[in-house]
Amino acid sequence: MKFESNIVQVGMSARGVVSRRGFLKTLGIGGAGLAGLAGAPLSFTDLMVLKADELRKRQMACILLWMAGGPSQFETFDPKPGTDHGGATKTIETAVPGISIAQGWEKTAAMMKEIALVRSMTNKEGNHQRASYQLHTGYVPSATIKHPHLGCSIASELGDSKFDLPHIVSIGGPTIGAGYLGAALEPFVIQNVARPPENVAPKVSEARFKRRLGLLNHLETAGFAKSGGSDRVRDHRALYAQTSRMVLSPHMSAFEIDQEKPETRAAYGENPFGQGCLLARRLVEAGVTFVEVRLNGWD
Repeated sequence: MKFESNIVQVGMSARGVVSRRGFLKTLGIGGAGLAGLAGAPLSFTDLMVLKADELRKRQMACILLWMAGGPSQFETFDPKPGTDHGGATKTIETAVPGISIAQGWEKTAAMMKEIALVRSMTNKEGNHQRASYQLHTGYVPSATIKHPHLGCSIASELGDSKFDLPHIVSIGGPTIGAGYLGAALEPFVIQNVARPPENVAPKVSEARFKRRLGLLNHLETAGFAKSGGSDRVRDHRALYAQTSRMVLSPHMSAFEIDQEKPETRAAYGENPFGQGCLLARRLVEAGVTFVEVRLNGWD
């Protein structure tokens, strides 16, 4: 079985930092530059370093809608009517002349001018788990290294270190982790979109909460760190500092989708995936850099 996928990317406007063509000219897919398109291509890391400050000023963010398993292209964005393998799917015209998609996707067809549709992507991976890893990281799985989620890499470059919410959030279940980027960039997982994150409200006053953190820091520094565990203490302290900022953050209200008007919630779809998309919008508006909304069960 050959793994195939449709990728739909909401492209940047003409006022954006990176055009679609410019992105392809400079982006290195899986670490390899697209040679011949623009002379000596830049790697993704080089591109992000050059553009990070400007992107951060523009408060650029990304929402990834991940349908695990992948809906068939024949019934979505690349129908093949009149062919042996195309099935009975009929096509409809879109807002872009010459682009047709499957019947039943009328609202998407009306928005086609805002969508970059890639129909040429293919892959040699026949295992969904391996292919999912590759699409999330840009690398095939390795026995020696855990590569970071693309969103973790983006968040490491664009995320404001002083921001008090996680830079990357996964809604609907866990996703690929931060790999060698470390625990501070691990995706924050929301299993149930209808419920705010659990165990994030302090059970004591803010002053007492901070005193407890100070005591923990003292115990780690005076004991474990001096016994050879300084690296672990540093990582642990960074994680606790990040978590404590989140616990005390006024931005936590972004997780409360019941603040939205009933008609807005209904417009997104009164189901976990639709409400997850609504939550993703609220999070990026609050300042989160990368949000993945997962929908399982396409197979």
